[in-house]
Amino acid sequence: MGTAANQSEKFAANEFKFAIVAARYNADIVDALLDAARSAWRRHGGSDAALRVEHVPGAFELPLAASALARQGTIDAVVALGCVIRGDTAHFDFVAGQCAYGLQRVMLDTGVPVSFGVLTVDTRAQALVRAATDALNKGGEALETALAMASLLRRLA
Repeated sequence: MGTAANQSEKFAANEFKFAIVAARYNADIVDALLDAARSAWRRHGGSDAALRVEHVPGAFELPLAASALARQGTIDAVVALGCVIRGDTAHFDFVAGQCAYGLQRVMLDTGVPVSFGVLTVDTRAQALVRAATDALNKGGEALETALAMASLLRRLA
């Protein structure tokens, strides 16, 4: 995930339509990411009407929903939010890796920016730190990364 929040450039969310796809698994953590993403959207001048939010069961399903939204042709960027916590099995490696790969494929195949706001952590405590209600919340950072990319692509067009 980028560090758009640390850049000096100002982004105008009111110029764009975004979608957020949020996983339901680890819902308390993802909900905190979603709250921060919505807050960042509004802070940059975005309206609630121009921000579509959809939910999927888990991180593994994020790429399909992101692809469907990106292919509609009405969305300037997609923000994918989720949380995958390492356990005692290889499940983490498959879910986290395939989620990241799938979201990258959506971006490259459609030309629509997809911001990776999926926490991939070893412990729940690490996830809670990254979803805390402060400037380090990765949901807000993911939204700002999407704004940076949508702005860049508009300038390059």
